[in-house]
Amino acid sequence: MAAWDSRIRPGPRTPGGPAEQAAFRNLCRSSPWKWQSLRFEYLDRPLPGSDAETSDAEPSGEAAGGAPDLVRAWLRRPGALRLETADGLVLHSTTGINDSRDVFYVSSTRKSWLLPPQLVTPVYDDGGLVRRRPEAAYGEPCFGNGRFGAALDPVELAGNAPVPLEFPNSNAVELGAITDVDHEGRPALETTVTPNAGYRPADPDAPLCRPGRTLVRLDAGTGVCVASRWLEDDSDGYGHWMRILAVDEYMLDDLFLAESMNLTDVRRHISWDVSPGV
Repeated sequence: MAAWDSRIRPGPRTPGGPAEQAAFRNLCRSSPWKWQSLRFEYLDRPLPGSDAETSDAEPSGEAAGGAPDLVRAWLRRPGALRLETADGLVLHSTTGINDSRDVFYVSSTRKSWLLPPQLVTPVYDDGGLVRRRPEAAYGEPCFGNGRFGAALDPVELAGNAPVPLEFPNSNAVELGAITDVDHEGRPALETTVTPNAGYRPADPDAPLCRPGRTLVRLDAGTGVCVASRWLEDDSDGYGHWMRILAVDEYMLDDLFLAESMNLTDVRRHISWDVSPGV
C-alpha cells in the first residue's frame, strides 16, 4: 500500500476556481490506489428519463433492476472479473488469474517488467488524491467495449499529470461547474466535460466523452466514473450508468474460475454435527 492513505475521501472544497478543477482531475487519476475489489451493477446504453438540465444522470433503482441489459459485476484487481445478467446467468468469468509467466514472456518487452499500480507510489496532493501517476502496468478487465474499463479508471479525463500553467488548453477535457450530488446513496461529483484536441480515450471507439458536452459523475470514494451522458444529441443517448454495491469486499478465487477449487469461505461459520452418545 502506498505511504499515503489514499482511501480517504476528499475534504471540503471551495466552490469554483482552479483548485476545485485540479482536485476533480486528481480524483480521475486516483482510482488504482483507492480500491482493490468492487461489486457493482453496470448499464452501457442510453440513460432513460434523464434530463441534463436537471442533472438526473441515472435511472431509478427499480428501472435499473429491471433493465434487460444490466449486468452485475465482481472485480478484483489486477485481472479478475465475473459478470452476470440480472437473472444470474454468467456472461463472463476470468479463468487465467493464476497463470504463470515464463521466461519468454518476462523478457519479451519492457512492459512485462512493469509493476501493478498498487505497488508503486504516485505523487499525492494535500487531500490524498493522485496528482501525478507513475509508470505502471495499468489496465482494467474489460467486457463489451473499452468504456467499461475506462469508467473504472477514468484517467483519460485528466491525463497522467497536470499540464503546465502556461498551456491550460492542453488539458484532456475542459470542466464546467462541479457540484456535489448523491449517486445511489454514495457521494459523487458531477460536471460537464468538453474534450480538447489532446483528449486520448483508452478506446477511441468507446470514449467516456464525445465531441461537445458530456455530463459525467465521479464517485468520491473510489474515483470511478459512475455515470456519463452525451448532451449534444438526445436521440442518441450515448452514456453509461453504474451502481456501486460494495468496495474492497473479500472475494474468493472460486468466484472467478470456470471450475470450483472447493475452497472454504472462511467468513462463514462451519458447523460440526456431533451424533448423540458419541
